[in-house]
Amino acid sequence: MLERYHQYKFKFYVNASHAIYIDGNLGERHPHTWEITLNTLKIQEDFIQFDSIEEQIEDFFNAYQESYFNEVPPFHLINPTLENCCEYFKEELGKLLREAGWLLLLIEMSETPTRSYVINLLDEMGEKYNKDMEAIAGAILENLIER
Repeated sequence: MLERYHQYKFKFYVNASHAIYIDGNLGERHPHTWEITLNTLKIQEDFIQFDSIEEQIEDFFNAYQESYFNEVPPFHLINPTLENCCEYFKEELGKLLREAGWLLLLIEMSETPTRSYVINLLDEMGEKYNKDMEAIAGAILENLIER
């Protein structure tokens, strides 16, 4: 059983600018101090070296620090909206964390102090679990009807 004390929240800041496409037109370039919050779960029982995982995540974000998102892959091909950036970071940080023995539960990304985009992976996990349970229940029901 996973205990409550295995959950940790990390915050990171990226200073970068972007311009987004709206109706096919590129808007004005503008800066942000992006705040990225990661809610995580440590899935291995070993000693937690916070500086190690924090350094790995900081190294990941260094590619974006003081940059113009529109010129940094993959955002040179993807409209660097708050939502698209958060989706991309969710995927990449999820992989990084899994390899280090962590599970990403939630990512929250803000471009202003008053507006955040949140992806709750527990919701996604719950939807998959519910679909799996529906399939299992359906198979059991079919088996019972066939008898």
